[in-house]
Amino acid sequence: MTPDQVRRTATGPTAGLAAGYTQANLIAVPADLAYEMLLFAQRNPKPCPVLDVTDTGSPHTVLAPGADLRTALPRYRVWRDGDLVAEPTDVTGYWRADLVALLIGCSFTFETALAAAGIPLRHRDQGVNVPMFVTDRECRPAGRLHGPLVVSLRMIPAGLVDLAVAISARMPAVHGAPVHVGDPTALGIADLAAPDFGDPVRAHDGDVPVFWACGVTPQAVLTASRPPFAITHAPGHMLVTDVRDTEYLTVPL
Repeated sequence: MTPDQVRRTATGPTAGLAAGYTQANLIAVPADLAYEMLLFAQRNPKPCPVLDVTDTGSPHTVLAPGADLRTALPRYRVWRDGDLVAEPTDVTGYWRADLVALLIGCSFTFETALAAAGIPLRHRDQGVNVPMFVTDRECRPAGRLHGPLVVSLRMIPAGLVDLAVAISARMPAVHGAPVHVGDPTALGIADLAAPDFGDPVRAHDGDVPVFWACGVTPQAVLTASRPPFAITHAPGHMLVTDVRDTEYLTVPL
């Protein structure tokens, strides 16, 4: 599928769709909070690497010219006072003239390179959404915004962990290298079978849990900080852009 076809037809998680093209998380906030959200992202670049910021009120991004951010994602979340109030497939009716949207790098982007290197991706093989967990690590706050780091999990065969780390490290704009490898309790995660977002995955013998910083972190920040209004992507349901993932390689693979 091309990125445009994904944006027009996808109804579920976007992992593995339009392979080779960058995917992005979305968070749109009122303009009076946009500076603090940008500052939060600058202070927390691992979970929140910013790829683009829209003009106030504009539902368009240079990452996908012609796409409408109000309809181009498979599913959204609408937040009021830190509470999730709706999960529509179209946010045209919720969009406001004062919204500023941040597009944040997504780890689905480097999955193409992981797969090309022979690294299995259990969530894709099992047809489920990638598991994501709220950790006990607090992000650096910015103004009114504060909250915990969220991570995504991939179960990687032990002999391929170093390769997965090296490949993802070359793409810092889409979260880069993992933040933790091994024991999930070191992140305050008690049960890998009970993710906070996404779905559990079945590990294979010899798999090691590997955790990457996740662009769902701003949603945990909304819950903790309780700003009046925001729109985000639904976890795992990304904007598939027209930008090749190789554009974000710091060193060629």
